[in-house]
Amino acid sequence: MAKIKLGDELVTTYGNLPALDEKAPHFELIKADLSIGTLEDFKGKRVIMNIFPSVDTGVCATSVRNFNKKAAELKNTVVLCISRDLPFAQQRFVSDEGLDKVVNLSDFRDRNFGKDYGVEMMDGAFEGLLSRAVLVLDENGHVIHSQQVPKIEDEPDYLAALKTLL
Repeated sequence: MAKIKLGDELVTTYGNLPALDEKAPHFELIKADLSIGTLEDFKGKRVIMNIFPSVDTGVCATSVRNFNKKAAELKNTVVLCISRDLPFAQQRFVSDEGLDKVVNLSDFRDRNFGKDYGVEMMDGAFEGLLSRAVLVLDENGHVIHSQQVPKIEDEPDYLAALKTLL
């Protein structure tokens, strides 16, 4: 279990992020059209997984904007923005912001992603939401970068994540 901070409060997640060089666990998340998206949908591509509590918070929204900007510069790479927001809220945000380089996926339905990836918060004010984390996967779905952001209110280390793809 990871220990992270939400303000001054210590929060625990259900587990830890997948380890470096480990194959990322299978997932089934909900796309904007309410169909199911899986990790296999992105086979052969490099994947940045931008995981966060809610697109309706400032830092989460900033991370989506920043990864959208960077995604345009990357070859054979897709950015997945994953939260427990409803797909309608995710789509509203990217439409309102004109963001078209990220794929939004929601863990609202079966909630397995949060536990399988070790990012669901077990306690605190955001209990049940996903913690802020970034995973980068190679073309074969193996983890080449991971960051569990230690404080929810902090942005992820974009440069460290992107450097693994250069």
